[in-house]
Amino acid sequence: MAEPTVQNSTIRNVLLAGILLMLAGDFLFALNDAMGKWLVASFSVGQVVLIRSIGAFFVLGPMIARQGTAKLFHMERLELQVLRVVMTTLDTALFYAAVVYLPLADVMSFYMAGPIYVAALSHLLLGEKVGWRRWMAILVGFCGVLIMLKPSSAAFSLSSSFALAGSISFAFAIILNRRLRGTSDTSLVTWQTIGTLLVGGVLTIGNWQTPSPLDFGAMLLLGIVSCGAHLMITRALKLAPASTLAPLHYSLLLWAVIFGLAFFGDMPGPRILIGSGIIVLAGLFIFHRQKVVDTVPPENVPKGVN
Repeated sequence: MAEPTVQNSTIRNVLLAGILLMLAGDFLFALNDAMGKWLVASFSVGQVVLIRSIGAFFVLGPMIARQGTAKLFHMERLELQVLRVVMTTLDTALFYAAVVYLPLADVMSFYMAGPIYVAALSHLLLGEKVGWRRWMAILVGFCGVLIMLKPSSAAFSLSSSFALAGSISFAFAIILNRRLRGTSDTSLVTWQTIGTLLVGGVLTIGNWQTPSPLDFGAMLLLGIVSCGAHLMITRALKLAPASTLAPLHYSLLLWAVIFGLAFFGDMPGPRILIGSGIIVLAGLFIFHRQKVVDTVPPENVPKGVN
């Protein structure tokens, strides 16, 4: 009788480790986003993205050395790899462009709709079956997005459109991740980092402002923190079921509200709170239905932006 008890205890410990890693990874992503908002208030989006990408190689460098550089150039479906780099680069750049003008929680609320877009795109692009219950949840989630967006000539803003376009780019990137399962995480993250590095360099032309050592270090730290968070969440998904971890991802929204209030004095308005509440409920229902039909892929868990 002792052996099953030990086995159950091990399973519980592994599950707990996955949950703790997921919560820690989401916290780091939220911290990364708050730092990014602070930096883009003083520096151009291109400059922040450029130096952030350089910082990411402090984490990626040892991973590339262990994998071998030759493997970076042996990838499946080159056209999809390029498209994924474009989508992840747009996701990163548009997120930072949005937080220049919008409270952190507002931008994060748009990104919380990622699972809703993924569910709809999986049916349209991957041919995955989506039942009527999830279609209803998708429609309800879109209503939440519209409430936040408030698309009228008086209220619609360019910054809101940045957040919306960035969240859609993020969803396309998730779909492409699922099409490129044969490519290692190291290769995927390296090429998307190279993409943001190049775009950041182009956007910095004519907009360079020499940062202080503190600011330069903070921009490098952005890349390190983001990579660390990504690795934590990737490991968490290997230790615990995605359906267990998915609801924990919405802690990002809570941290965004806390950091926004503590560091920027921003408090989301009623429209954002109502819209994000609808999106979270719709997303949780979608995850629940995926669990019921046993079709929850790890890549369907959204990553916290950047």
